[in-house]
Amino acid sequence: MTFLFDIGKVLLDFDFESSLERLVPHLPDARAQLDEVLADKDCFEAGRVPLDEYLELALGVLGPTVTREGFIEAWRDIFTPNRPMWDVVDRLHADGHRLILFSNTNVIHCPWIFENYEVFRRFHGAVLSFEVGEIKPHDPIYEHAIGHHALDPAETLYVDDLPANIESGRRFGFRCHQYDMADHAAFERWLEEELAPGA
Repeated sequence: MTFLFDIGKVLLDFDFESSLERLVPHLPDARAQLDEVLADKDCFEAGRVPLDEYLELALGVLGPTVTREGFIEAWRDIFTPNRPMWDVVDRLHADGHRLILFSNTNVIHCPWIFENYEVFRRFHGAVLSFEVGEIKPHDPIYEHAIGHHALDPAETLYVDDLPANIESGRRFGFRCHQYDMADHAAFERWLEEELAPGA
């Protein structure tokens, strides 16, 4: 069986705002400035805004006290491992399933997260938005995943936390679960049913 795993809120929890707020605690309107920085995140994650351009935009918004190195460090310091899902990944890998990452992400996070979180060593491949030039839930990234990894959607289990991404996955015929970190048990029940003989 092949599995497509989202990263954020599935393998890793994340909190952009709290991490970035530490860069500008002195600003009375810090939240508005952070919102301005994050407003272009989708374009950055789709690979349409180069790293240097995005950093220039962010540092221009956040002010002269924020350095390039400080911003990159804060941008990376957003993650917390989702250990129950890491245990699942270990189990699936040991059982011989093919595991593929399927994520909206960016060049600041990748390959850094792959080098710093051991769970990613279990994966056999990846479909990353900034490399493909498109983000979920748009069709081209799903089409790329199917073509590049020769996926049979009917034999591919797809796990993501966002409803729109799951909706697109279902349209392409994947067997989908919308993951909720607060209800990991629901995922375990779904997985058991999907992997049952004859499923």
